[in-house]
Amino acid sequence: MPGILTQERSNTGPSISDRAVTICFYVFAAILAGAAFLFNTPAEILRGYIVILTSSANLVTDYFEIANTGAALVNAAIMVLQAVVMIGRCRIRLSGPLAAAIFTVAGFSPFGKNPYNSAPIMLGVFAYARLCKIPFSELIPTALFGTALAPLVSEVSFNFGLLPYHSLLLGILAGFVTGFFMRVLALHFINFHKGFNLYNIGFTAGIIGTLWTAILRCFGVAVDSVYLVSQGNNLPLSILLFAMFAAMLTTGLAINRWSLRGFKALIKETGRGGGDFFESHGHGPVFINMALLGIVSTLYILAVGGELNGPTIGGVFTVVGFGASGKHLRNVLPILAGVFAVSCCSVHDVNSTAALLAALFGTTLAPVSGSFGIVAGFVAGGLHMILTTNISFLHAGMNLYNNGISGGFIAAVTLPVLEKIREIRNRTEACGCGD
Repeated sequence: MPGILTQERSNTGPSISDRAVTICFYVFAAILAGAAFLFNTPAEILRGYIVILTSSANLVTDYFEIANTGAALVNAAIMVLQAVVMIGRCRIRLSGPLAAAIFTVAGFSPFGKNPYNSAPIMLGVFAYARLCKIPFSELIPTALFGTALAPLVSEVSFNFGLLPYHSLLLGILAGFVTGFFMRVLALHFINFHKGFNLYNIGFTAGIIGTLWTAILRCFGVAVDSVYLVSQGNNLPLSILLFAMFAAMLTTGLAINRWSLRGFKALIKETGRGGGDFFESHGHGPVFINMALLGIVSTLYILAVGGELNGPTIGGVFTVVGFGASGKHLRNVLPILAGVFAVSCCSVHDVNSTAALLAALFGTTLAPVSGSFGIVAGFVAGGLHMILTTNISFLHAGMNLYNNGISGGFIAAVTLPVLEKIREIRNRTEACGCGD
């Protein structure tokens, strides 16, 4: 155990601690796969998985609803394994951003992503890396997060009404082209929000998805977002989630020698640009942070009377993942409070899946509260709730990270205002005008 729990790193390959993190992700996948058989029989899971692979995956398509819970969990397990194996083959350290990417992939696997519609996008990123002579290991986060546009592949493959092999070929080609240009566009768009939107690929995917949707609609192809969500699984799914987060918390405390040492420093991070919390704070405090974020996110859903289903679990997993790269309770809670306040006053029920997704994924704006304070985070969360529920028409659900594009716009709008307020306040304090 002492060797496994060490936090030392090696420049020549995965350290013991990094291997332990990799093992944790294998255990995560095993838990998801094992839990699947508590919900459905192998035959039901197989039939459901075929439905998942061949269905349109536009936002919001809950695989729990159109297939079954077991098939959705198996799909998530397969996607996690695929990501971890790919990282391992590239022989790179499993960093905070990569942990965020894996959890995000796992989170969206119950509602939108599967091996078929994700692979062409990752192949496109790989082709870009080869053409530009960039090590693919540097672009793995782009490849994983870029699967935000997986519904594009499914939509073209299964809803075009062409001969099957024509549709499949076009779907794969659309995904490949999208992945090929993802990197260069993501590098450009980060300047738009200056790192205050953690889901930069989500913003990029939103722009690309909007363009694809416009092209399809221009040629008479009807593309619309959907709203298929499941209900009635709160008890078993809450037990599953709390058990996983309890295990994660215990692991973090064990690594941290049963103390909270380093956790206080972590929650002082602004979160801007994400960063690698594993590198700057060690695995122990970060696992504790991730577990607490998961517990609070799940409790929020249950407290407002919401449903644990594919999309909301996806939101919880994504929040947990970014606990290793930008998020912590101190910068997340003001965003949640802002979304909740506006939800209570809006036409959307605060416990609706739409409002819950806005709250959970709206924490992409955590760097706003981390950098400018609680009030700024509260306002940003409220504005996000207003925008994210009205922006999906542009990309018709092609972009699974709808909150990423909304968060990019909110960050870009609020940032100059907040910076000007800070500038005026600092100038006032400097000249003593506030005395």
